[in-house]
Amino acid sequence: MPEVETTATPATRVVAIHQPNFFPWLGYFDKIVRSDAFVLLDHVQFPRTGGIWSNRVKLAIGGEARWVTAPIVRTGHGVRRYDDVEFQPGQPWREKFVKTLAANYAKAPHYRACVAWLEPVILDPEPLLARYNRNAILRIAERIGVRTDHMCSSSVLPVHAHATELLIELTHAMHADSYLCGAGAEGYQDDAAFASAGITLHYQSFQHPVYSQGGTDRFLPGLSIIDALMHCGTDGVRALLHHSRSR
Repeated sequence: MPEVETTATPATRVVAIHQPNFFPWLGYFDKIVRSDAFVLLDHVQFPRTGGIWSNRVKLAIGGEARWVTAPIVRTGHGVRRYDDVEFQPGQPWREKFVKTLAANYAKAPHYRACVAWLEPVILDPEPLLARYNRNAILRIAERIGVRTDHMCSSSVLPVHAHATELLIELTHAMHADSYLCGAGAEGYQDDAAFASAGITLHYQSFQHPVYSQGGTDRFLPGLSIIDALMHCGTDGVRALLHHSRSR
């Protein structure tokens, strides 16, 4: 898949910025839908330790929300960027992922239809984490009817700042005057700096829609969008996102 290039114009108003996550949840795609420009933040430092949403996500496994993880290379010294991180070579995690879906979602009403196009997405041989995630996000978005022509990677933009100043710089680079924040952004960004830069803040306030998850005795929120696809299908997921946006 070719590099994602920016198509932003001076008409762009609201920008959202997020790391390229691993088969993200519905709220991630809601942010894509709500933005006029969406930046995949792939040039910043990758955390040296701990599990993050960039290489793992939760699915309904045995009636519980459990992690599915793609092993990555963490060896080496110094700072590594997201777009430099590689998957562990020789690890059959892609094939295990497909088997996990078969074992836990085979009875879901849309399993057969969705796995037919999701399996090639999961089996993508791309060795770089950020590129793999970007490819998956784009393919899923296209399947559920979410536009992707407003998306680009931060690594192709002329930005050099850090922390809040980086978000401001990216917003200006995308010719936007508003920034769409996710929940919890208050803990790490300087709201006053946005105001000084002439940027209006909007908070996403995503409310997770509830849908039938089959064999679970309670709804499990925050799972990968794959869960919603299996139970609701592509048309159903599109409707969930439309309903969320209309609130």
